Amino acid sequence: MKIMLNVLTDKGSKYAVSGGVADSKDAANAFIKQLKRNKKFAKATHNTWAVLLGDGTQIKADDGEGGAGAIILRMLETADLRDHIVVVTRWYGGVHLGGDRFRHVKTCVDKYLSEIGEN
Repeated sequence: MKIMLNVLTDKGSKYAVSGGVADSKDAANAFIKQLKRNKKFAKATHNTWAVLLGDGTQIKADDGEGGAGAIILRMLETADLRDHIVVVTRWYGGVHLGGDRFRHVKTCVDKYLSEIGEN
């Protein structure tokens, strides 16, 4: 499990990105469960994620941040990164970000993919 904290901050909202191997829906759910064992992530406003399985199956979850999982999934498809979950975590800072929140999801995933050498 790779965790990158404090990827960016905007109007009080803070973002992190994490990821690791997940070759099934059960593995993805286990990854999220493990991540949330850390109280910081358990208390996050949103833990949005996606995984593109080796057979092409797409799994995503917005966790209340409508559309964020689809953004992550598209980026995994573009990178052709399979059997790997990417989670973007947001702690809400009290000010609505509007469409900027989607740009921030993309920024977090870009940083993660660069860090693991997939971008």
